[in-house]
Formats: sequence, C-alpha cells, structure tokens
Amino acid sequence: MSGIMFNEILTITMTLFAVIDIFGSIPIVLDLRQRFGKIESLKATLISFFIMVLFLFTGEKALSFLGIDVASFSIAGGLILFFMGLELVLGLTFFKSEPDTEGSSIVPLAFPLIAGPGSLTTIISFNSLYPFYTILIGIVLNLVVVYFTLKFSDKLSKVLGKNGMMILRKVFGIICLAIAIKMIKFNLFL
Repeated sequence: MSGIMFNEILTITMTLFAVIDIFGSIPIVLDLRQRFGKIESLKATLISFFIMVLFLFTGEKALSFLGIDVASFSIAGGLILFFMGLELVLGLTFFKSEPDTEGSSIVPLAFPLIAGPGSLTTIISFNSLYPFYTILIGIVLNLVVVYFTLKFSDKLSKVLGKNGMMILRKVFGIICLAIAIKMIKFNLFL
C-alpha cells in the first residue's frame, strides 16, 4: 500500500468516524435498546454498509433524479438529529415507538443514525476526490468500530450506571443539537 493511498484511507476513515460519531451515539443506542428490547448489531451494521455503498454508487444521481440537492438532504438530516437531541436533553418522545418484533436495527439505527445524511453526504463528497476502493475501505473500517460499539453498548451502560447514563444522555443530546444546528446553518447559507 503506497503512502498516498494510506493517507487517503486515513483521511476518509477519520472523517467518516467523526461524522458517524458512534461513540457519541451510545446514549441513543442505549435508549433504543431500552425502548425496543434488543438491537441486532450485525444486522444494523450490514444494512448501514449496504446503504453507504449504494449511496457511493448512486447517491448524487438519485438525489438529482428526485430533484433534491445535497444541501437540502443535509438540512433534513440536521432536523432529524435536532429532534433526537431534544429527546435526549428534555426526555420527550418525538419519534413514535411502534411495536417492532425485530428491534430497532434498521430505523432509526442503521438509517439515519449510522448511515445518515451526514455520512451519506460525506460519501458523495469523497466520490469526487478519492478512488472508489479507498472510500470502500474507509467505510468498512468505520463499520467494524460501529459493530463492536453496538455489540458492547449494554456493558458500557452497566459500568456507568443509571446516573452516569443520564448525564451522558444529556451531554450527548446537547452535542447532537449543536451538530444539527451547524448542519442546518451551514447548508442554509451555501
């Protein structure tokens, strides 16, 4: 592996890692686990992989076909993230908890939390800058971290306890709100 390709993979991986922010999403994951009873880590990870790779191939064309620009897509994602943050900070419920015998592995976990507007928009942006295979490697490396984080999130919950989790939810709720506002503000003034 050449030095340039390694640097490209590192850049893609670190950028996606920051955008996906799976560690920051642990309170949301734990909240989903509490509401729905179970999360299928492998299923959520594989579906996220499928969505990301599909978007790598067809994302910009699909949005364009639907008459949606990338900025509008990002603003919509920012609004979803905003309401998720409000749920964490205020303890309100905006998203209906419909009975789901399969858990919450697909919605809202695989999409929009992991393979959400932020990561999909980032992948679209990378598509014009880097070769396909380096983006694919970056996606896979991120999803390995995502899988293990989802798999062991309940153990983290036990270590932190009820009060620790409540504090973590509030802190990350505020972070979600800040990221959402940043996404919306940035894309409104493009």
